[in-house]
Amino acid sequence: MKYRSTRGGVSDVTFEEALFTGYAADGGILLPVSIPTVNKATLEKWRDLSFQDLATEIVSLFISETEIPKEDLQCLIKNAYASFSVPEVAPVARLKDDVTILELFHGKTWSFKDVAMSCVGQFYDYFCSKRKQHYTIVVGTSGDTGSSAIEAVRGLEWVDIVVLLPRGRCAKVQELQMTTVLEDNVHVFRVDGTSDDTDLAIKPLFMDAEFRTRHRLTSINSINWCRIMVQVVHYFYAYFQMSSDVDSPVEIVVPTGACGNVTAGCIASKLGLHVRLVCAVTCNDIVSRALSSGDYSVSQTVTPTLAPAMDIQVPYNMERIWYIFADGDTALINKLMSEFESTGSVQVPEALASKISAVITDAHEVSDDTVTSTMARVWTDNSYLVCPHTAIAVAYSLENRSKGESIPRICIATASPAKFNEAVDAAGIPWQQDERVTRLMSLPVRYEDMERNEDWSDILRKKIIAINTP
Repeated sequence: MKYRSTRGGVSDVTFEEALFTGYAADGGILLPVSIPTVNKATLEKWRDLSFQDLATEIVSLFISETEIPKEDLQCLIKNAYASFSVPEVAPVARLKDDVTILELFHGKTWSFKDVAMSCVGQFYDYFCSKRKQHYTIVVGTSGDTGSSAIEAVRGLEWVDIVVLLPRGRCAKVQELQMTTVLEDNVHVFRVDGTSDDTDLAIKPLFMDAEFRTRHRLTSINSINWCRIMVQVVHYFYAYFQMSSDVDSPVEIVVPTGACGNVTAGCIASKLGLHVRLVCAVTCNDIVSRALSSGDYSVSQTVTPTLAPAMDIQVPYNMERIWYIFADGDTALINKLMSEFESTGSVQVPEALASKISAVITDAHEVSDDTVTSTMARVWTDNSYLVCPHTAIAVAYSLENRSKGESIPRICIATASPAKFNEAVDAAGIPWQQDERVTRLMSLPVRYEDMERNEDWSDILRKKIIAINTP
C-alpha cells in the first residue's frame, strides 16, 4: 500500500511517511494510490467482530505488513482503546421516533476524535521509538481536535505538540482540556481569530520544505491520513449495527465541519459498504452549498454557533472527496484548487458533483434554534442528552422520518454533552455539572496568546526552532 498527493506532485509514499506528513510538498493531501474492494463474504465475516478487531482488519488494508506486522497492529489498537470508558468503544443508543445514535465520545476527551487519535498516538510512539527520531506536531483546532491530539501524545519522549485554538470560539471545557495539560512536550496558543485563521498560519510552515524537513514537522488533524483511515472503521461498525445483510443500504448522518469524518465515509463506500451519507451542517454552509449546487465559495465571515467544531468555512478535506470521486484525476484537482486558492471560489463540475451525490445524498443546514429545540425534545422524550453537534444530525433524522423509501438510519454522536454546558443551558435542560468538568475547572492552566496584529507563522517558527534546539 502506497500513498500519493491529491495534486499528483508527491507519490510512492509509505504509510510511515504518510503518518508523519501534513500537507504534501505540492500543497495537496495524501490518499491511498488505490482503495481495495472488500467482498461480501469478508463483510459477513466482519459483521460480528468487536470494534477493536474490526479496526485491526480494516486498518491492515492500508498498512503493509512490512511496516507494522498484523500482530503488532492488533496490540497497538488494543492499547489505543484500553482507556475508553466502555469496552465496546462505540455503543448504540436507540431512542424514540426511530432515532438511533452511535456514541463515539467515550474516549479520554469525550469526543469522536479520540477514536482515531488514540490510534494515531500509538502509531507515532511505535515508529518514533523504533527510529529514535523527534517530531513536532503542529495543529490548528476548532475545539475537539486539539484536546484529543494532546491527549494522544502527552508525555511522549520523541514528540512535541504545538496547538493553536481560536480564543473565545471554543466551549470552555474544550479550551480547558488543552490549557490544563502541563507536560513539557505540550505547547498551546490561544489566537485572536477563527480555526480557519489557524490553518492559514500553519500551512506556510508545511509548504517550506527545508523548514518542514529540518524540524520534522507533522500534523495530527484530519489533514493526516491516519485519522481518516481509522475513522473508516466506525462506518462499518455503524452499518453492521443497522443492517440485516450486506446488500441493504444504511443512511449515516454525519455532523460535518472540515469533512474529515465524511471523507472516511466516502472511503468506506469505495471499499464496498452500502452506505448513504448525509452531511449535517451549521449556518456556516460551504459544505451544503458545494454539495447541493456545486458552489464551493468562502463566505465573508464565520458565524459562531452552538456547535463550534463545525464553524468552518474552508473544509479542506473536500479536496480529498473530489479526488476520490474524480478517480484520482490530479489535473482536475489542481485546476479546482488553484482557482479556489486564488479567488476563494470555484464551481464543482456537474459530472463530479453527480458522482459525489450518489454517496453523499443530502446536506442539511440547522440553525441554533433548531439545535436547542432538538436537544430539548430528545431530553423530554428520552431523558437522554445530546451535544449540539449531535443535535444537528438528530434534527435531520427527526425531520425526515417519513422520507420516501424507508431505510435504516443512524446518527453519529461526535461529543459528550458534558463539554457543552452553554448549549445545554440554552436548550433549557436542567443539568448537574459532570464531576469530570468540576475537576477540570480546578486545574492550573498554561498557554500563550497570539493577537491579530502579530505574525502567527513567525511566532510558530520561533517556537518550533526553540523546541528543537538542545
